[in-house]
Amino acid sequence: MFDLGSFGSSRLRATNPVEERVIALTEPTAAELGYRIVRVRLSGNRRKRLQIMAERVSDGQMGIDDCGRLSRALSPVFDLEDPVQGEYDLEISSPGIDRPLMRIEDFERFVGFDAKLETALPINNQRRWKGVIKSVNGEDITLATEHGEATLKFSALSDARLVLTDKLIEEDLKRARQAEAAEQQEIDEGKTS
Repeated sequence: MFDLGSFGSSRLRATNPVEERVIALTEPTAAELGYRIVRVRLSGNRRKRLQIMAERVSDGQMGIDDCGRLSRALSPVFDLEDPVQGEYDLEISSPGIDRPLMRIEDFERFVGFDAKLETALPINNQRRWKGVIKSVNGEDITLATEHGEATLKFSALSDARLVLTDKLIEEDLKRARQAEAAEQQEIDEGKTS
């Protein structure tokens, strides 16, 4: 096992001050509605695109209705604060099955699943790492790679995401079924009240 030290604080959820401002503006509204902002990305030169990935705090899901609800709630905030100069397209989306891992809690949630991680600076002449998330201890993330265990500091990462595997798909389907069952139970309880 080898330890890969911290190389300063990397910003996974935002890569520039505009994205950081968008996160600061959107998080309170999202939280009021029961959502968590996963990541914000501003891309494009001619026609900008502001992508906001979010998920329900309750179950980590984000459906089309959720995206519309969050978009409608954020529109007045963006109209008032105007965080992005010029015209842009707003895209509210789910993080998807092979989601980005943006917080240390994401790594804790997905222990046992495959992930790809990239460090901001090369460590032992390597920036890209792939393996199973074995454990999380404070800021240390241990991966079981094909070359042995590697422990990386969360703050050294520039990118991290889950790898699409059968196990991940199975877990996502299970979570979706549980969310549907809970939603149906709420509907059924509402009918009997």
